[in-house]
Amino acid sequence: MRRRQALVAVGLVAVVGLGASACEAPRSLVVTTVVSGLDRPWDIAHVPNGPMMVTERSGAVNVIRFDGTKQQVAKPTDVVAQGEGGMMGLAVDPNFAVNRRIYTCFMSNASGSIDVRVVRWRLNPAGTALDTRADIVTGIPVSPTQTGRHSGCRTRFGPDGYLWVTTGDAAIGSVPQDRRSLGGKVLRVTTDGVGAPGNPGGAFDARIYSYGHRNPQGISFRPSDGLPFEVEHGPGCDDEVNALRPGGNYGWDPRPIGGGSGYDESRPMTDATRHPGSIPARWSSGCPTIAPSGATFLDGPQWQLWGNGLAIAVLKDQQLRVMKLDGPGNAMSAEWIRVTDQGRLRVAVQGPDGNLYVATDASPGRILRIEPRN
Repeated sequence: MRRRQALVAVGLVAVVGLGASACEAPRSLVVTTVVSGLDRPWDIAHVPNGPMMVTERSGAVNVIRFDGTKQQVAKPTDVVAQGEGGMMGLAVDPNFAVNRRIYTCFMSNASGSIDVRVVRWRLNPAGTALDTRADIVTGIPVSPTQTGRHSGCRTRFGPDGYLWVTTGDAAIGSVPQDRRSLGGKVLRVTTDGVGAPGNPGGAFDARIYSYGHRNPQGISFRPSDGLPFEVEHGPGCDDEVNALRPGGNYGWDPRPIGGGSGYDESRPMTDATRHPGSIPARWSSGCPTIAPSGATFLDGPQWQLWGNGLAIAVLKDQQLRVMKLDGPGNAMSAEWIRVTDQGRLRVAVQGPDGNLYVATDASPGRILRIEPRN
């Protein structure tokens, strides 16, 4: 059901003309601020027939009411908010109407040492607090200096009903190619954190779906066929969009060629020489990188030819980028760069009303609503 139009924007920000014909894309985008005053908002999710939820990297999980007011529903005391780490991914259970479950991913010191973990919660009937905590995936590695570098961690439910989790490599050279480590991977698990059927298994930890990733911060599923696509940060060059396959090696291996335990940022993102058969990206930024982050596929006639396109929030280049992909998932020539005046963009999520909701990576940060006009 579409999100109620009663969500009040607290300020009209911009109307962005696209300079493209109506047969290609929406004629304009109306950009409004839904809520402001957030501390580096990291992820967005929509409760069915209910409000929007937002995580702040400093540790809070919030409900955004339909009048634009914010209510904190959780701020776990074990959140470690430093560097790139903190409270990150957020997902709503497909069976929320029955179980009221919410999932978050954050850097934690609950075990005495620091790790990244996925936690399942219940949103109480009043919608005022998260309770019934269960830590369903633990032990995702963090950087040796505990700075949170390359922490991931986007959480999304796929059309298969399983929870998909992107994890960073923690800037540890051996992690991306280690089939037992949960870092530098895409995980696919049940709502209890167990490896989902159809994962490669065997030499892999049962929760791993794909490996050889650097710092993936986006995952979405194409509406036309459900194919999973992942978005990740490159080093100096080659941010990537990848079409995921079970057991696929995406080729990142920062172990120094001469041996040792270092982290060599000069290595190629897809090292086919070192790993024959590694899967090349379907899109790459080339040099320099732009830092693409959370992404979503657009669905619905209001988006015209942007429909079935991948909308990506971009940090370094401070833009919303929409790309069309062909059947196998290769980037086509049609690509639009819009909303370039709102600062660093962390994540883009399509809401039940069909509009796009985008978080700005700032403190104070905002949630923007982007509405197409044809």
